Amino acid sequence: MLGLMAGVILAAVQPGLFDADGYRASSYRAPVDRDPAPAPRLALAAARGLAPGRDALFIDALPLTRAAGQWVQTEPHDTIAGAIWRPEVGRPGVDPALWSSLRGAIAAWRRGHPGGPVVLFCRMDCWMGWNAARRLAREGVGDVYWLAEGVEGWREMGGALAPAKPEPDK
Repeated sequence: MLGLMAGVILAAVQPGLFDADGYRASSYRAPVDRDPAPAPRLALAAARGLAPGRDALFIDALPLTRAAGQWVQTEPHDTIAGAIWRPEVGRPGVDPALWSSLRGAIAAWRRGHPGGPVVLFCRMDCWMGWNAARRLAREGVGDVYWLAEGVEGWREMGGALAPAKPEPDK
């Protein structure tokens, strides 16, 4: 109840930043001041103890332009080595095909890693991973976590990065 009231108060003070469901709807590159309940925040030290792709499914939600059904990558993007890049899944009005593809990727990974954690992230001070983690947890996907420090925090803690290509949405 308190969280709902805080969201209503925040929406009144900052109109347009959040939609009616509590997802960040604009100004995505800004400090994140709360956890994406019901998904918990995963401490960076705990995340660094996981091998991406083996111990946990790491999903980068960094946005990317799409034109004529194709991703348009105009500059290189490095992500956490072993992570997959699923652009645009952090939008509040996520495209149903992109969301379905994300859910399918999680289901496929969990067939080989039953109950394995799913870690959503983006960049530091980015709401895209926050939105995606919140939506997955609200839909009943278990063991979903949000890594607030994102790619930059991972790199600063000595974690490897690798060039990323966006995953197809089919």
